[in-house]
Amino acid sequence: MTKPIALTSGDPCGVGLEISGHAWRNLREDVPFFLIADYGHVVNATDVPTKVIKNPAEAMGVFKHALPILHLPFVAAPDIGSEQPQNAVSIIKSIELAVDFVLSGQASALCTNPINKKVLKDGAAFPYPGHTEFLAHLGGVKTSVMMLTSPELRTVPVTIHIALSHVKDALTDDLIEQTVTIAHQALKRDFGIVDPTIAVAGLNPHAGEGGAMGTEEIDRIIPLLDKMRTQGIKLLGPLPADTMFHPAARAKYDVAVCMYHDQALIPLKTLNFSAGVNTTLGLPFIRTSPDHGTAFDIAGKGVADATSLIEAIKQARDMARKRAQYDLIC
Repeated sequence: MTKPIALTSGDPCGVGLEISGHAWRNLREDVPFFLIADYGHVVNATDVPTKVIKNPAEAMGVFKHALPILHLPFVAAPDIGSEQPQNAVSIIKSIELAVDFVLSGQASALCTNPINKKVLKDGAAFPYPGHTEFLAHLGGVKTSVMMLTSPELRTVPVTIHIALSHVKDALTDDLIEQTVTIAHQALKRDFGIVDPTIAVAGLNPHAGEGGAMGTEEIDRIIPLLDKMRTQGIKLLGPLPADTMFHPAARAKYDVAVCMYHDQALIPLKTLNFSAGVNTTLGLPFIRTSPDHGTAFDIAGKGVADATSLIEAIKQARDMARKRAQYDLIC
């Protein structure tokens, strides 16, 4: 790698700074990254060697010996394990700076530590539902897609953080088609899969069972998938969600597109809870994140598991390399 990965602070009252130190210890010989955070907060949260840098380029020479910190002053010393809106503006600034570094080519990819949406709303009137929507805004795109990955499975939910009672109305043909199309392109560009196969889950039990358990598959999903097949996208489904995640079924596809949040996240987290990575597709830059929250309840207790962050940083590196190779050829 010739450019480091930009890692945001996340909420300093959670586990983000602590697991960042663990990630540096694990990746110091392999995957250069720098952390955008208040230097004093980092020193108090982790026992790894640290060094302040002035710009991302300096991280490459520092990384093997110390965790590079691009210092961003925060207002208040973290009250570990609590919601602390005083630092909301700085948490947001860490994300904005990281995106600027990636868009300007000073960093190869973005990895984000967990945030707490309530803290950002209370402290800075944050108008976005979460990271994904804010990053889409910063990247200048209208539509982005969440992909969850682990060594065993990739899943993409079409609808995300909405009530189950609202899913049926939210599942428009345009939304399903955009989600599948963005996932298909990302598998080729960012994961190096030349001709990806996408499995699509049905909405209803047993994918409607011929209309006996709902007609959305017959009325809408099947015709839409047939249309997309004519565009050259290899699609399986709609498949019954209860039979598409066992090992033999998973071997037949590269990603599972699911109709709602839990349909996508339950199988992935059941198969590998610790190593899950949250990836945002459709952005003009690579973004990954650990697939967990701020974990206020265990912050500062020395028990936080950094596996998901480590996997997220490694995946950011791999995706950046694949995208560079793809763009060079195409």
